[in-house]
Amino acid sequence: MNYKRSKYFTTSNKRKIKYLFIKKKSQITIVFFHGFMSDMIGAKPTAIQKFCKKRKLNFLKFEYSGHGKSTGKFVEGNISKWTNDAKQLIKSKTKKDKNLIFIGSSMGSWIALNLFPFFKKKLKGFIGISSAPEFLEELMWKKFSKKIKKTIMSKKIYHLEHGGFTYPLTKQLILDGRKNKVLNNKINLKIPIVLFHGTNDKVVPVNFSRKIFKIFNKSKKKLVKIKNGDHSLSRKSDLKKICNELNQMIKDPLFD
Repeated sequence: MNYKRSKYFTTSNKRKIKYLFIKKKSQITIVFFHGFMSDMIGAKPTAIQKFCKKRKLNFLKFEYSGHGKSTGKFVEGNISKWTNDAKQLIKSKTKKDKNLIFIGSSMGSWIALNLFPFFKKKLKGFIGISSAPEFLEELMWKKFSKKIKKTIMSKKIYHLEHGGFTYPLTKQLILDGRKNKVLNNKINLKIPIVLFHGTNDKVVPVNFSRKIFKIFNKSKKKLVKIKNGDHSLSRKSDLKKICNELNQMIKDPLFD
């Protein structure tokens, strides 16, 4: 999938966010949040976009500042900025839409959960894929040596090799992550929640999806563990399972 028909949305901070909004006559809008250092043209958003087209659902995907074709430098970004990018875009494009389903991939689940308070009246479902809320502290900072921590705190960029990926980390990114805690905030919405996690995810342990489970007090919850699934969950069989669960979700009485 390429960037065909995509546009730019300018935020209040003059950041230009690359996005694609496919508007149908549906009352349901699916919003996809990509992961850390990812983009909106990967296998998962592409598969979900095709599903929405087939089912004639509205679909919105985008790239946070410093990612993909959006403006800004990645090393100047953080959870707060990326959350704000998403908040402004979603608010602008879904003003008349009554029902939202958020789908977050890895860090995208953290961004999505950050936005629950702002869109709680419209939110009717959430799907998390290899969810990684608060990963900066739990998976990175707490496991770093004193030498690595010193490098980051001296305002240098540290390039972390983790799970086959390279992540440039900065002091402001780590400190900002601590301001965006979501796992202690109870969410009382009665909406369906489906979390996917691969049993072979070497980047984010399945325990992170279980932590998300605990913050939803009244929701119908389901954890789908994908056998031999890695962090990306982008195999055809993985994508089919994700779309099947989305299909079941839109049949929920909440959408009647």
